[in-house]
Amino acid sequence: MRRALDEAERARSRGEVPVGAVVVAADNTLMGAGHNAPITECDPTSHAEIAALRAACKAASNYRLPGATLYVTIEPCTMCVGAMVHARVERLVFGAAEPKAGASALLDSAAFNWRITVTSGVLAAECGQLLAGFFEEKRKHA
Repeated sequence: MRRALDEAERARSRGEVPVGAVVVAADNTLMGAGHNAPITECDPTSHAEIAALRAACKAASNYRLPGATLYVTIEPCTMCVGAMVHARVERLVFGAAEPKAGASALLDSAAFNWRITVTSGVLAAECGQLLAGFFEEKRKHA
């Protein structure tokens, strides 16, 4: 999660919402990393999780990531949950809950043909403070 927080800082330094993600293989090897970049990339799908999954899939030369764990600083949205299911990620670990757009509960749905183990609240205070501080700073300059 510390590596995901480093990625979130990269997003913050570029004026993006500070969310970071990493994908780790079953042997704890870093497969991919990413941070939010929808503003810089002019791409609404440029979320941290998507960037990390893309990098991991390229590294694996496979669109599936069996045994992989995705660490992300905030609870993923619906789009990112869907991407994790399609990539066959084994485990999701996230920091802060996202009460408005967080969609990890969707992973309990029988509609999905893949099950992902979820662990929440890892470094939640630190992850949440990074986001809160970012938006507090934005409001000061609005």
